[in-house]
Amino acid sequence: MFRIKLEPLRMSAWGMNLFVKFRNKESVAGTVSTTMGKDYYKALGIQSGANEDEIKKAYRKMALKYHPDKNKDPNAEDKFKEIAEAYDVLSDPKKRAVYDQYGEEGLKTGGGSTGNTGSTFHYTFHGDPHATFASFFGGSNPFDIFFTSGRSRVFNGLDHDDMDVDEDSDDPFSAFGRFGFNGLSGVHRRHPEPIHMRRKVQDPPVVHELKVSLEEIYHGATKRMKITRRRLNPDGRSVRAEDKILNIVIKRGWKEGTKITFPKEGDATPDNIPADIVFILKDKPHTHFRRDGTNIIYAAMISLKEALCGCTVNIPTVDGRVIPLPCNDIIKPGTVKRLRGEGLPFPKVPTQRGDLIVEFKVRFPDRIAPQTRQILKQHLPCS
Repeated sequence: MFRIKLEPLRMSAWGMNLFVKFRNKESVAGTVSTTMGKDYYKALGIQSGANEDEIKKAYRKMALKYHPDKNKDPNAEDKFKEIAEAYDVLSDPKKRAVYDQYGEEGLKTGGGSTGNTGSTFHYTFHGDPHATFASFFGGSNPFDIFFTSGRSRVFNGLDHDDMDVDEDSDDPFSAFGRFGFNGLSGVHRRHPEPIHMRRKVQDPPVVHELKVSLEEIYHGATKRMKITRRRLNPDGRSVRAEDKILNIVIKRGWKEGTKITFPKEGDATPDNIPADIVFILKDKPHTHFRRDGTNIIYAAMISLKEALCGCTVNIPTVDGRVIPLPCNDIIKPGTVKRLRGEGLPFPKVPTQRGDLIVEFKVRFPDRIAPQTRQILKQHLPCS
């Protein structure tokens, strides 16, 4: 019997004092300009023909690079704002179309000096790059992923090993680009998600080894495991301890390493999705056999006399029978004989079985009498 005790994982609202502020400042003119005003494409480091995904990827990379909480360069704040404005324009098809035709001046004056736009569209950047950043990454505290206890391996159901590696492998903020802070790269929300509305994240699986004998693998078995876990009360806030019996059905022929999962049977708290409970099959050491997939191997020990003169060896089977195995030829150390269909069932076709492999070991005498030695010299071949 085992008890599962999972400490609840709580989301810190402002982990490690890293936070995203919403500032209300006057707009600062960008440092990048062309004959048409600011070059938004250059600010994001992309070509004018870039598609939507390329714009998102460029903003993600540049915003993380120049975020003032990471980049301590004196000009980082201005650059961060310039990048936000560029993304605000280029990510909106209507704004981008006006900008592509008339440039920054035309975008902000409804046609600028040409006076021929035929449109009353006027654009003014809202002036808060941190709001753009938070909106893109889906939360007011995107740094939370790095400093929330227990979340370092799994986020929104994605394990780090399954993620693409960002080109900036030495950048600790590169995970922003891989997650997109919504679990899917390139997806973003227009408004920061309130803390109380954040989607719950499932706790990492709780894994236990389950040792089984070869006889249980041969016949199949059901094991009963009692677990103790926390469950939410109807008020959705308080928890109670609860016992449950898990019936683990082991099918015939299952291989070592087979995983049996009980979804969401771990501890529940107001802030999490309960972990899955996972049992991994592990073969118990056996008195007579060792396993090799669906085959089982038996080591038969015979004497030197039996090896040279012949014998019959009684071979035990995994289902409790004994099979006489005649050996009329000379048995050398390491000789192998195979009993077809006497192994373990195939997992997908339990009516078929692997083989019982007999490996012979020859037991040599520690000493022999001089007379016997002389006889052996006379009768044994030299080679």
